[in-house]
Amino acid sequence: MAPQSLEEYVKSRGGKRVLRRILIANNGMAATKAIMSMRQWAFLELGDAKALEFIAMASKDDLEANAEFIRLADAFVEVPAGKNTNNYKNVELIVETAKKQKVDCVWPGWGHASEDPALPRTLAEAGIMFLGPTAPVMHALGDKIASTILAQSSKVPCIPWNGEGVTADIQADGSIPEEPFKRACLQSCEEARQCAARIGYPVVLKASEGGGGKGIRKCANDEELKTGWEQVTTEVAGSPVFMMQLCTGARHLEVQLVGDEHGQVVALIGRDCSTQRRFQKIFEEGPPTIVPRDTFLEMERAAQRLTQNIGYVGAGTVEYLFNAESKEFYFLELNPRLQVEHPVTEELTGVNLPATQLQVCMGIPLENIPQIRRFYGKANDDTTSPIKFLEDNYVYPPRHVIAARITAENPDDGFKPTSGQINRIKFQSSVSCWGYFSVGANGSIHEYADSQFGHIFAHGGNREEARKALMLSLRNMDVVGDIRNPVEYLVELLGMNAFIGNTIDTSWLDGIIKEKSVELKYDDADVVFYAAVYRAMRMLKTRQEEVLSALGKGQLGPLDQLSSM
Repeated sequence: MAPQSLEEYVKSRGGKRVLRRILIANNGMAATKAIMSMRQWAFLELGDAKALEFIAMASKDDLEANAEFIRLADAFVEVPAGKNTNNYKNVELIVETAKKQKVDCVWPGWGHASEDPALPRTLAEAGIMFLGPTAPVMHALGDKIASTILAQSSKVPCIPWNGEGVTADIQADGSIPEEPFKRACLQSCEEARQCAARIGYPVVLKASEGGGGKGIRKCANDEELKTGWEQVTTEVAGSPVFMMQLCTGARHLEVQLVGDEHGQVVALIGRDCSTQRRFQKIFEEGPPTIVPRDTFLEMERAAQRLTQNIGYVGAGTVEYLFNAESKEFYFLELNPRLQVEHPVTEELTGVNLPATQLQVCMGIPLENIPQIRRFYGKANDDTTSPIKFLEDNYVYPPRHVIAARITAENPDDGFKPTSGQINRIKFQSSVSCWGYFSVGANGSIHEYADSQFGHIFAHGGNREEARKALMLSLRNMDVVGDIRNPVEYLVELLGMNAFIGNTIDTSWLDGIIKEKSVELKYDDADVVFYAAVYRAMRMLKTRQEEVLSALGKGQLGPLDQLSSM
């Protein structure tokens, strides 16, 4: 088939608009991956890597850090330095930059302003497309009570909670009607106690407007509930409060979704993200082998019903808690954005997700996107046969993928973030493993950057082959510079019996860290050598400072001792 221009492609696939000039309203890993993926799609599908134009926002911190995404972009606009409210989270700045640069659309990525309903709303008012859901849908999903009501209204199984049985439809402004919303809120400590008696302890008491550890308490009995109620209602004063049963020993499973503006929603398999440290994912893998295929199909269909019922457009993820013993699953939340671990899904399905976001935003129906048609087993020359996403089954992938996040964190000090220069990253891609990084040689991780600077993906014919491939690649990886990283720690985790046997749950890694049952082993000779080098460098630096200080005063100072330095 002869290469098409972007305009010809959009027209032939039933699209409504051509989007060529794209503002990347993010930095780090997100911005790097977006530009890489969409440019790759443009070359493979259109034969022209320059069919799309990327404008990056770049803070002074990222410029000085030699960030990879700035090099990949066609142009960049310098934005204020410092914390993200000055730049990548600043909705007003993003919209003004988009208007000044005359872009067609904005890609939000993850983190920063990606879940702020003000961004799609303000962009829509300016006539600029947003590669994500509409503002009302994002608003509804941002409220924990409202999103749970919407989930159970779509017959998605939910954890036992005080609002069981409450149903409602989303309103035009993204809110839930007042009457059902109030019925799903706890009004007093006594009502909370009655609910706990019904659903059973232990429970979690939450303020829907809480976050960052505020407005949430675990309660094991009436006494703890009384104390917890006072704490939650004080910490987030005025916030609606709800309660749910504490689900212990659960797995964290996800369904990757994409919705289009024609009312279709596709489920692109899913991921198992149960290896977590303080709710931060460490490994991600797929497909989720812990759950029977027929059960996971139920999870996919439930997620599709939810997103279809609320008119969801763009990439999103429905997260579930799954009990491996009972085979029961419960709705956790719907993330209205692309997630860090989305390349796991790309490896399994062959669907380029940032490029799919772009095509959906151009108004192309999902069933007309070539990669999605191939995922459903359609031949390349079959461009018209319909796909019923809520009925038809895709071709199950003949591989397993495991991913590891590479972060600038110190595993010997509670995984505290570190920052500083990166002189070199040694990583060798192979047939079974690849990775990408947000910094290159002579780059750095600055104090306002996200700690993740790399992501490694390994695949094999089954989970064990993928695990071994990832272990081998991580063992051969080396990061030289000022920062610390947990690569050796990750290798140790991959070799533990619980991970090999796939018997972990979301509390597994936190338990290991608490018990300090994984300790990195250092060679005694290496420790002595590097300690001696460090001490010598400190001494040299001190002597140099003494000499420079003396010369600045017109004195010889310790110059007579230079030969001994």
